[in-house]
Amino acid sequence: MSTIPQEIKEPLGLVQVYTGNGKGKTTAALGLSFRAAGRGLNVLFLQFLKPPENYGEHMMAERVPNITMMPLGVDHFVSKVPKDEDIRITREALAKAEELMATGEFDLVVLDESINAVRLNLLTSTELLEALRRRPANIEVVLTGRGATPDILEYADLVTEMTLVKHPFDRGIDARKGIEY
Repeated sequence: MSTIPQEIKEPLGLVQVYTGNGKGKTTAALGLSFRAAGRGLNVLFLQFLKPPENYGEHMMAERVPNITMMPLGVDHFVSKVPKDEDIRITREALAKAEELMATGEFDLVVLDESINAVRLNLLTSTELLEALRRRPANIEVVLTGRGATPDILEYADLVTEMTLVKHPFDRGIDARKGIEY
């Protein structure tokens, strides 16, 4: 078990949402994760829609002993009409998140791309919120993804919206290793 001073653990338990069409939702969640890990908190970073390879954050998380990175997404782009397999894999990821939160091992849990999973009809917002309601009260949770639903926004304690002003993709610049992934 963690030997974190009580004054750090006591105020934990809020829900943060990083949403919007701008870049930086996962990056912000990673920054918070590394800050928390630096203070000795145990972090679970569960990725709903990202495959398990080729992301810089996976390589870095392996170097930090109190960050557990779990990419549980499908290995293909999920369309607006999801396949049954995509729904099954996403629901299994949510069940895994619930199971791990219930252990009490983690102080901060990031459900990366969970809002996108709702937007793509892989989960309902009700399913996601019920999972949050069942977690131990002292676990801080971060949800990321575009298009947070009104009920998720209402439930959250903190909501940050990333606004797209300008993006290199508009000039034909593709995602770059080490910057976007």
